[in-house]
Amino acid sequence: MIVKHSTLLLFLCLLWIGCGRNERMDLLYAQRCLGCHGPSGQGDGPVAASLPVRVPDFRETVEKKSTPQIRGAIAEGRGIMPAFGPALRPAEITDMVQMVRFLSREGRNISWWEKYDTLVVAQCNVSWELVLGYDEPVEKKQT
Repeated sequence: MIVKHSTLLLFLCLLWIGCGRNERMDLLYAQRCLGCHGPSGQGDGPVAASLPVRVPDFRETVEKKSTPQIRGAIAEGRGIMPAFGPALRPAEITDMVQMVRFLSREGRNISWWEKYDTLVVAQCNVSWELVLGYDEPVEKKQT
């Protein structure tokens, strides 16, 4: 019984370490996203003021969008945001999805974050949609 608990604890620790924010994520975010989304993801980057539309705040994004929707916005672009799918590897897009989630929790009080903490950890490098056999319907593009 102790071995099972120890194995589970070790697995959870390794999962948690692998889900942390890292230098690669920070660098990629600084190169591709910081100008518009700002250092804390609140849509207040140095370029944001000169744009014709409001840049989304990641705190609102996480509350309103699912992980596949966030991934789609990064890969395919949305509004004036360019599509990063052609420029980034799938693992880098995953890093950016995680970065949106990490930045969304900065400045939040504990009671708010407790609702979403499990979701962020669960989404870390695991495609739960495939594991559990469900996924969001693909949004149809308007032509």
